[in-house]
Amino acid sequence: MGAHILLIVKKEVNLEIVSYSTLYQDAFLTLNLMWLEEMSLLEPYDLQVLENPEKMILDKGGEIYFGVIGEEVIATFALTPSGDRIVELNKMAVRKDYQSMGIGQQLMHFLIQLCKSKGMRQVELYSHSSLQCALHVYKKFGFQEMRLPGDCVYDLANIRMSLAL
Repeated sequence: MGAHILLIVKKEVNLEIVSYSTLYQDAFLTLNLMWLEEMSLLEPYDLQVLENPEKMILDKGGEIYFGVIGEEVIATFALTPSGDRIVELNKMAVRKDYQSMGIGQQLMHFLIQLCKSKGMRQVELYSHSSLQCALHVYKKFGFQEMRLPGDCVYDLANIRMSLAL
């Protein structure tokens, strides 16, 4: 019998990261609902944020970005102020058919440079221990676990991480 060779080819991804537009509001909701529901992590606060991103993020001085390939929105994330030169990274999602292609890492590089350019000193996030792939990416970029606050707005979060810039 001859030997079999398995060749895995990653699709080249030409990702453009763009700022929030009402054109993409549905994608912000849809991309996040997909993973939150799949992982059984959807909670009322998430719905409040996802259905009202302008009120819950933008009006508070936050920003929302989208990863776009051609005309397709395939990823998103938000940055919400949470203290003096501190932002919370939240609602980060990559469409399932584009996962494991380095999209999350491209988003992380972008958001870290963005935060540094705006004079932020820290990026925080809340997550859940079941999200091992996401936690791996965060740790790869230097995020460190820290204690959850008693007044955490996320009922299901069991991990808080921080990156000093």
